[in-house]
Amino acid sequence: MRKLHTAVRIGALGALFVLICAVYLVILVNVQITGQDYYDIIKEETYTRYVKVEAKRGEIYDRNGKALVINTSIYDVSLEYGAMPKAAAAFNTVILDTLAAVEDSGGSYTLAEQTFPFDGSFPNYQKNEEFFTSQTNKTKFAALLRRLELEEDATEDELFAFLRVRYGLSTYNKREKSYTDLYDAETTERLMRIRFDMEYRQFSRVEPYTLARDVDMRTLTYVKECAIGQILITEEASRTYVYDGYASHLLGRIGKIPADKLDDYIEAGYSGDAYVGISGAEAAYEDILRGVDGTREIVEDKYGNLISETIVKEPVAGSDVRLTIDIDLQITAENALADNIRIIRESAKPKPGEHEGEDAHSGAAVAIDPATGELLCAASYPTYKLSEYVENYAALSTDESRPLYNRALLGTYTPGSTYKPGVAAAALTEGVITKNTVIVDKGVYNFGDYHPRCWIYLRNGRTHGAQTVVQAIQNSCNYFFYEVGYRLGIDKIAEYSRVYGLGEPTGIELPESTGILAGPAYSESTGNVWNPGNTLQAAIGQSDNVFTPLQLAVYISTLLDGGTRYRAHLLRSLHAYPSGEVLSETECEVMSAVELDAGIVSTVKSAMKDVVESGSAARIFRNYDITVGGKTGTAQVGGDRSDNALFVGFAPYDTPKMVVSVVIEQGANGTDAAYTARAMYDSYLKGETYESPYAEEEAK
Repeated sequence: MRKLHTAVRIGALGALFVLICAVYLVILVNVQITGQDYYDIIKEETYTRYVKVEAKRGEIYDRNGKALVINTSIYDVSLEYGAMPKAAAAFNTVILDTLAAVEDSGGSYTLAEQTFPFDGSFPNYQKNEEFFTSQTNKTKFAALLRRLELEEDATEDELFAFLRVRYGLSTYNKREKSYTDLYDAETTERLMRIRFDMEYRQFSRVEPYTLARDVDMRTLTYVKECAIGQILITEEASRTYVYDGYASHLLGRIGKIPADKLDDYIEAGYSGDAYVGISGAEAAYEDILRGVDGTREIVEDKYGNLISETIVKEPVAGSDVRLTIDIDLQITAENALADNIRIIRESAKPKPGEHEGEDAHSGAAVAIDPATGELLCAASYPTYKLSEYVENYAALSTDESRPLYNRALLGTYTPGSTYKPGVAAAALTEGVITKNTVIVDKGVYNFGDYHPRCWIYLRNGRTHGAQTVVQAIQNSCNYFFYEVGYRLGIDKIAEYSRVYGLGEPTGIELPESTGILAGPAYSESTGNVWNPGNTLQAAIGQSDNVFTPLQLAVYISTLLDGGTRYRAHLLRSLHAYPSGEVLSETECEVMSAVELDAGIVSTVKSAMKDVVESGSAARIFRNYDITVGGKTGTAQVGGDRSDNALFVGFAPYDTPKMVVSVVIEQGANGTDAAYTARAMYDSYLKGETYESPYAEEEAK
């Protein structure tokens, strides 16, 4: 009996073994012949989506390799189109759940703004007329209506009657012709704006939709724990300003693509939610700094579980930009300029009916390398912090002192006596005077019915007496230059001025003003007649002449270089990110030239050295250990205001390494503007750190 049981067991096991083998044989045949295996079954139940891998934006450095603008990673909470449910109610639930997760996290974040070109609240909306003044906005809105299959002349009521149902915000009873809202008013309004923005931005498989930006780790962790399958955490580079508050006008900022330029950027390959250079170097070198985004393939099962994640297109980082500026010099120029203006204002002792700088409030300072045209610094006061631009924009944009305005490149100012060295060089080159020509200052210059007077005669009734060109520059004798202007003529004055770069583009990569060069051409363009007497005023830097601080620096550089004008530029070199390998270097470019004899250049330089050592700027440079050349200028501005103060100069005298121009609005006396220039020489040529006279006071 026992043997029988054993045989039965063995037989059962054998049968089971045969059955298992048969099953595997069937599967094997199926795999080999039909190819329908288990993995194919899985494959049929997986979903593939593609997400953008943002490329690193190039960073910005100064001429010495000091970091100015760097990348720091920030994280955004976005929704992935491919994972979103099709039903409107479920779609809305994902949006609301995601927002709730972000807002309940207790962390920090910034909710993304929505494009919504309507005023009012649900369901009563009116067009925002200002939005529709842009042709680009009109075009984009018309395209949206076409995608929705609505007529282009659809009213707001027709549009939102359609959208409230499309978005699942309300149901419509055809019999009663009435709507039933499915959410409370606040939720409906929120969903309407977000859903509209999604449509407007064409939320799609290639365009995730961002709900919250710059979320901290607390928010990030909380959102992940909520396990909402449609959430996509994206990493992007935020710009960090290493010397925040300095060089703001030069560096510029990045921001969302302006609405009126969106089509152009999209055509160039940008995504609709990309951040681009808006101003300064960020905008000027956008094509260099931007990278090329990559693509990540994500495969998930029907439950949202990750099966695989692969980079199918590697992102390519943008190139690093090395600017020509020296950040230490830039900081000195900005701090010294601010102090200079304060010193002038606080030391002013105006008499009744006079002004001595008590209204000084703003200015600019520029330095360039005369041998290359490289911009070493460009300070504009008042200024602002790039990191606070968005937060403080309303106040900054309405501030009467215009802190957003780049006075160094856009501000135009009458040059006053700083114009005289250029006129002298032209007169010497044309042979209307020589180094030894003597003109006697008689106080009043008689020119027909026109009788302009020298500044010293106006001030105390005296004259400068007999003057050579060197003495006339040192003493800033108007009478001498009235006569020189008469002999030279306005056409020659203008011809040389254009070669110097006055009234001409400097070539700088940032927006700049070209100023105004006085002469018949400009007068005729404004409907005025150029009179011979205007030539006399033009020769002393008055009349219609107005130039930027950068143009003044370029002009002096051109004189020092014997009449060769180099293009002013801000870009020094490009480097691979992140290796730092040099990709290219900017070469000097000649913009214009006239041959100035070395002896003539020496004569003008000598006169400018006398200005600093024994003339109007001697008070600032007394016992200075670097030999400097310079020229002060005090330019009338009219109205009930102090005159503008100007200084142009160069150092060291024998082999100039930097040319400086300083303009202080309502500074009253050109001599005082040299305070900023001296601090700049100390910084760049001697490596000294600027110490503010107000440091102890501000520390309290």
